[in-house]
Amino acid sequence: MNIFEQIRKDHDTQRDLLDKLVKTSGDTEKRNEIYTCLKKELEIHADAEERHFYKPLISNDMMQEKARHGIAEHHEIDELIEQLDETDYDSSAWLKIAKQLKEKVEHHLEDEEHKFFQLAGKVFTEKEKTSLAKEYTNYMEQNL
Repeated sequence: MNIFEQIRKDHDTQRDLLDKLVKTSGDTEKRNEIYTCLKKELEIHADAEERHFYKPLISNDMMQEKARHGIAEHHEIDELIEQLDETDYDSSAWLKIAKQLKEKVEHHLEDEEHKFFQLAGKVFTEKEKTSLAKEYTNYMEQNL
């Protein structure tokens, strides 16, 4: 598997968790379970992606701005998660913020899959795509 396939697989997990999350309501065990899982997935994924996808791209002139943009979006996602952490599950504001998080994450995933991956595919060699996937996967497995 190459780095793009590996990241896309995690993106599918995130989309699934986000879909489930916005269908929950109130201060329930289900909402807590899905949110806790999503939060950890997003956090570890962002770290792995920054280390094993964006960092190797940042020195490339064509990709530097895109890599910085992707990292900046990770920080925006972190801010929405902080807002959720500070909001009661049974507050109407919680679901509103969760929907904003879903929108932000899905926008970020679309950017990566439809813009960044194509450009990065021109930057990385086949060997790099495979070795980055291994490093990324190892990081995810050790930290999830």
